[in-house]
Amino acid sequence: MADEGSELAKEKSFKLLGILDVRNTPCVRESILFGSVGSLVIGVGHFLATSRVRRSCDLAVGGFILTTLSSWIYCRYNSAKLRIQQNMLKTAMKNKVLYEGSSFDPTVQENRGKDS
Repeated sequence: MADEGSELAKEKSFKLLGILDVRNTPCVRESILFGSVGSLVIGVGHFLATSRVRRSCDLAVGGFILTTLSSWIYCRYNSAKLRIQQNMLKTAMKNKVLYEGSSFDPTVQENRGKDS
């Protein structure tokens, strides 16, 4: 029975172009969705404006690439920034617990300066 569960998990995984695992890589799913919607809007919009099929398809492909890359870069930047903030907060909490009540506690030194 344990083998059935692992096989089911492997089947649910979706690889884009056989390389990029969409389920386990952060920001990929959202970027692909934004790219597909962006390409649809650009392609249909250009077709409705000019009635040129080939040029509309070219712009749709370009819009997909541009929208996908820009949303992926934006998402990865924000997730990296969030990860850095979480690490800083984790370190600060660890130091607060470590130095609390000792002579190295920065809050004790601030209170000493105010009392003088």
